Amino acid sequence: MHSTSVESAVATAAGARHALARPSSALARALLTLLAGGLLAGAFAPLNLWPLAVLAPATLMWLWQGASPREAARLGFCFSFATFAAGTYWLYISIHGFGGAPVWLAFVLMLGLVSVMGLYHAGLGYAAARWLPATGAVRWLIALPAAWLLMEWWRGWFLSGFSWLSLGYSQTDTWLAGFAPLLGVYGISALLLVSAGALVALACGTPRVRIAAIITLLVPWAAGAALYRHSWTRPDGAPVSVAVVQGAIPQDEKWLASNRETTLRLYQHLTEQVLGNALIVWPESAPADIANDIVPYIRDLYREARAHGSAIVMGVLRAEASPEDPQTVHYFNSVLALDAQGTTWYDKRHLVPFAEFFPVPHFVRVWMRLMSLPYSDFTRGAADQPPLVAAHLQLGTTVCYEDAYGGYMLKVLPRADALVNVTNDAWFGHSSARHQHLQIARMRALEAGRYLVRAANDGISAVVGPHGEVIARAPEFKAVPLVSTIVPYAGLTPYARVGNWLVVSLGVLALAYGLWVRNDRGLPPRQER
Repeated sequence: MHSTSVESAVATAAGARHALARPSSALARALLTLLAGGLLAGAFAPLNLWPLAVLAPATLMWLWQGASPREAARLGFCFSFATFAAGTYWLYISIHGFGGAPVWLAFVLMLGLVSVMGLYHAGLGYAAARWLPATGAVRWLIALPAAWLLMEWWRGWFLSGFSWLSLGYSQTDTWLAGFAPLLGVYGISALLLVSAGALVALACGTPRVRIAAIITLLVPWAAGAALYRHSWTRPDGAPVSVAVVQGAIPQDEKWLASNRETTLRLYQHLTEQVLGNALIVWPESAPADIANDIVPYIRDLYREARAHGSAIVMGVLRAEASPEDPQTVHYFNSVLALDAQGTTWYDKRHLVPFAEFFPVPHFVRVWMRLMSLPYSDFTRGAADQPPLVAAHLQLGTTVCYEDAYGGYMLKVLPRADALVNVTNDAWFGHSSARHQHLQIARMRALEAGRYLVRAANDGISAVVGPHGEVIARAPEFKAVPLVSTIVPYAGLTPYARVGNWLVVSLGVLALAYGLWVRNDRGLPPRQER
């Protein structure tokens, strides 16, 4: 045995004397993993028990100590399965309660997504047990946090991506939020994971490793406190009065033909109450019809708004004939800006799988029609769309859960001086989804250093400041206009300049270092036992 292997064996033996032993029972370890994973969902809104974003991952990292690759995969699956079962249970409400799918299909789709999320952590656990250092500071403070971060980033874009419940979102009200303009949501996730690894190092490491762990725990929070109120962008114009029109129409009533005229009158009535404000924002697909069929209605609104010095930004569906085949009609989930200078459109480009488009073969579509299952297909908007122009503002626009993809805003930010998100969280009833979605929107405002106007049909309409603070918020589930003020901002945050690539690159380097350390010590990959 050469010297590096001897040193590794000595270090492992020394660490074992100080280590907090995990439960000896496999069942106990599995139950503890499920509990930790379920509790992690409480770190996010509405509970906002943010310390769980450190404690829950630390628990899984600890339970992975000494686990075989196969057991580590099982524990990883159980952890993530529990997190998403507890944190995205509202998918069942959307699919069955409002989507009209049978109970069995709603459960299959919900459990299918939750299981896919579990597989990500299963792969992480297997890889960590097989290829990363078995113990020590390199594992806990560098390699394992880096591997977890890269998995979370991969989950956020692979196969359309599902970035919901990324760890960083849990910190919108803590000192770590000060890192959002620097590193984005994944940078905050990285700091949380390093903190979790530091807790494991405190529980299992040698005295020297524990000293390093304490420093690692303290430095990010101290730095975050110093950054918390630092402004990376600057005001660039006079305050602009803004009004959000919240229709609060239940999803199961919205698209009934008998309610069409009632819905149109409601939005017109609420808008008339706030005419004179510079910017009036409607939610996603606010009129219960496509724009092509309500042209006179939109034209009258446009005329009245201009007469009062107001611009209207409305979420509305639209249809357009295909340039290649005039018989083929494309439908878009869009936002229309009605401004004194003219009209501009934004078309949603990140569509929701199995809600706005169905990635299934034709024969499956035929079966779905025969089974009377709900489905529809929208067309993706162009990848590069300019800001919407309204009320002398350049509005970086997103529709619904597009705002869960922070990278989308980067191309438009040099021109956009404010952000707007239109959504319809009525799909999720009175569940926690609306709170989680508002938390995501707040992170986007933090990353961009911009005001954000959020118009929700039935959820949480709000105006968010450039530090992620909620400036104004409409009462939930009530048809009301929300009036507030925003300020256009200029300049770019460090995150807006480089996006996620800095954090991802550092993660790759940290993981590569962990793999090199294990290989340099002459340790072969761990085998199943």
